[in-house]
Amino acid sequence: MQDWRWMTAADLGRGIGAGTIDPGALTDMFLAAIDAHEHRDRIFARVTHDRARAEAAAAAERARSGMRRGPLDGVPISWKDLFDTAGIGTEAGTALMAGRVPDCDAAVLQAATAAGLVCLGKTHMSEIAFSGLGLNPITATAPCVHDADAVAGGSSSGAAASVAFGLAAAGIGTDTGGSVRIPSAWNDLVGLKTTHGRLSLDGVVPLCLTFDSVGPLCRTIEDATLLLAALEGGKAADLAGNTLQGMRLMVLDTIVPDDVRDVPRDAFASAVKRLKGAGAVIEHRYFSQLFDAFNVAGNLYAADSYGWWRDLVEAHPEKMFPQILERVRGGKTVSGPDYVAGWNLLRDIRRQYAAETAQFDAVIMPTAPIMPPNAQRLLDDDAYYKSENLLALRNTRVANLLDVASITLPTGAPSCGIMFNGRNGGEAALLRLCAAAERALA
Repeated sequence: MQDWRWMTAADLGRGIGAGTIDPGALTDMFLAAIDAHEHRDRIFARVTHDRARAEAAAAAERARSGMRRGPLDGVPISWKDLFDTAGIGTEAGTALMAGRVPDCDAAVLQAATAAGLVCLGKTHMSEIAFSGLGLNPITATAPCVHDADAVAGGSSSGAAASVAFGLAAAGIGTDTGGSVRIPSAWNDLVGLKTTHGRLSLDGVVPLCLTFDSVGPLCRTIEDATLLLAALEGGKAADLAGNTLQGMRLMVLDTIVPDDVRDVPRDAFASAVKRLKGAGAVIEHRYFSQLFDAFNVAGNLYAADSYGWWRDLVEAHPEKMFPQILERVRGGKTVSGPDYVAGWNLLRDIRRQYAAETAQFDAVIMPTAPIMPPNAQRLLDDDAYYKSENLLALRNTRVANLLDVASITLPTGAPSCGIMFNGRNGGEAALLRLCAAAERALA
């Protein structure tokens, strides 16, 4: 049974389908592991024992009667604490929402439940999801799997830790500027950022409604593929027959290679060499308009987040972590005309990028230019916090600004990921490509 903690979600589902794994026993194993874990309260905000056991019992009955709802029916997963859960606290990592209990599940949680997935509980996160580091002195700071004194990455910090420490088969998070992919990379997981709008945001506490997206943190591309299908109530992409042979990969040479630390730089170079060895065609290209996209990004993110959070923030600013308060208040001074002009420019840049990269199957880069920082140093040094937070999210933000699907894969070097950016709405093609890349990088 102990081995179940480290199996992929897909393999657990196959075991349930074959009758060798009982969903009730599987869920009890995960719940026991959570409750006994030394970092339980740093990873989980709330553990939903009763709900999980009830859902597992129903899944077990369906398995016995040959009525399974899908390949992940009976598989237990975790949920970031900004997905509404009926009758269960959903507080988005902030004291501003302490005691908030929704009446119904978020739409993606409803879809996952309909597919038979078991909800283990809600995981800690960066406050209001506004940081790529995962440091949260207001609620809890999840640990990195390689160093408990380092941050796990944010904002889906607990989601990543729950999987990396063997406390869930997968985690569901959100990604506004890298919040699925940074914690996935720093904890050696696969992370999928979906195209904005592909998955419903109904019942998801927002950060920036114009950039927010939902995605899984998991062990393999197969898991990501099946989880995406479950979250949208659709059919999983066919991964059969994928190959890197002849695939054209563009190494982006604008902004993202700058100031990359030695370890992630070397890990990326090694990964690119392996992809080339598996038949991929690698080309380096520059996209100068990316500078303009980055120049308007601050106004767009800040204005959007402040527009939603303003009333809660200004009613009780003393309840917030000062670093997050400062970031969200940055939206105060953004004018309406500047906001509209920024979006007009960004939409034009998106069209130019789509045209200039159409000949490539994916655009690749290091997922994060830095390694997971020490949590105490981030607390003690404001300047260090700001510089590391901006660097952590820099490369991942490219996909959010350009509104394309994006996946991070482990490179084999601890806490170092390689990111593949696809096309708008191109999740299926990107998943197929990354399934082949996953084999080359194994």
